[in-house]
Amino acid sequence: MGFGKRNQEEVVTEETKIWVCKSEECNCWLRDNFKSSEEPTCPICNSEMEQSTRVLEVIHNPVRHP
Repeated sequence: MGFGKRNQEEVVTEETKIWVCKSEECNCWLRDNFKSSEEPTCPICNSEMEQSTRVLEVIHNPVRHP
C-alpha cells in the first residue's frame, strides 16, 4: 500500500515573457499573455512596467492566443 503516493504529473516549465513593475516598493509582475494592453501599467500601484523573462510553469490563457 502506498498512501499519499499519487501519480504526479511532471511540471512543465519554459522561459516566459513577463512584465515587472519598475517601482522599488512594488514586486508585482504578470505574464505577457495575461496583460491587458501592449504596454501595461502595474495593476497594484499603477507604475510603469518593463518586459523581462522568467522560467515558469506553463499556463495557457484560453482568452488570448499566443
